[in-house]
Amino acid sequence: TDHQWRTMSVPERNPLQTAGPNLVSIEVIRNNSELFRAECLRLIMDTDKTCRRMQNDDNKRLDQRIRDIQFLKKELELKLEEIIVEIDVLIGLQSRVGKALEACREPLRVTVLCLEERMKRLPSERLHDEVDKELLREREVIEGVGSLLQRVIEQITEQIRLNRSAKYHLEQDLKEKFEAQCIDNSCALMTTHSTNNLQNSINTKTVLPSLTVTPKQWENISDINIAKAEHQKTNSVSLRALVESLLEQTAADMMKQIQATTAAFQLNVQEIKSAKSQMEDQLAKILSEFASQQRMRDDLQVAITENERVLSLAQARLALRRQRPAKEQCYDPAQSQLLAEVQQLTAHINKLREAVAQSEVEQRALVRCQLELQENIEIKTSSLYIDEVICAQHREPIIIHNF
Repeated sequence: TDHQWRTMSVPERNPLQTAGPNLVSIEVIRNNSELFRAECLRLIMDTDKTCRRMQNDDNKRLDQRIRDIQFLKKELELKLEEIIVEIDVLIGLQSRVGKALEACREPLRVTVLCLEERMKRLPSERLHDEVDKELLREREVIEGVGSLLQRVIEQITEQIRLNRSAKYHLEQDLKEKFEAQCIDNSCALMTTHSTNNLQNSINTKTVLPSLTVTPKQWENISDINIAKAEHQKTNSVSLRALVESLLEQTAADMMKQIQATTAAFQLNVQEIKSAKSQMEDQLAKILSEFASQQRMRDDLQVAITENERVLSLAQARLALRRQRPAKEQCYDPAQSQLLAEVQQLTAHINKLREAVAQSEVEQRALVRCQLELQENIEIKTSSLYIDEVICAQHREPIIIHNF
């Protein structure tokens, strides 16, 4: 205590002591100094031990932190690799769908062209037949496929955007994790001799205010980024499966409809050819019959001429017999025969002339049939040319492959 210290420091003067240094006081001071030195040595040893322990704890915590960062980095890198692969696959699928959409343009153009060509048929043939129905269905199917594929392209584009957004957040997270790991690595390698240089480099940079983030929150940030990427990857895989199914189904629908239209064309061509063949056979028969009818008319004219000559002979005989003397004007069997002959020949000639007139009527009817058949044959030939030649040439290059 202060009292003891004063008592020890200022001993009562002994009259017996002589003048000179106070050895007792000096001894006390020296002892106190030795005690203080021992206390300081103990303090130095304690603080050195504490520093070493704290530095060791710091290094352990930094090493654990680095391992935590490395673990999350691996998970982020794996998810980033998966999402990059998924983006590349989606871009390839988008290209396929684009080519499929482009492949619909030519069949649609040909279908519309065939409808336009068939409108050039003559009015009597411009019927809404089975071929027209199938062509209209074909146009509807191809246009429907085109609209569907366009919507699919838009969906893929949006999914690629979402995947790239997830990829961006993963890359940013990885970038920040890398920076944090580099800083913690530097902290782990830092020694008391390297602090001066580091302090100088820190002072030259703008130090951002520290944000309080708990370890759980820090881990949750990466977990959220990974979960978002996984969600988009799952959506992307589902979309790819749906698109693959749609590509297969739309190609099958188009092939089926094009085959149905081709079958309708083939059936229609066969029907036109059959009708045309029947009309051509009938025309040949009509022409043959017309020639026979002409020959018959000529034969009737010959018969009329022959009968007229015989009639003229009988009339001449009657005229000559009327010149007989009055008493000789006898109605004898010869006269009776000549009169009967004139009557019969006149009747025959009249019938023959009626037959000639009827023959001319038959010939005119045959000519009308001939003209009608020839006109219809030309119409069928024109329709056949449009369906079998023009439309077939347009449709021949159309081949629908699996998209």
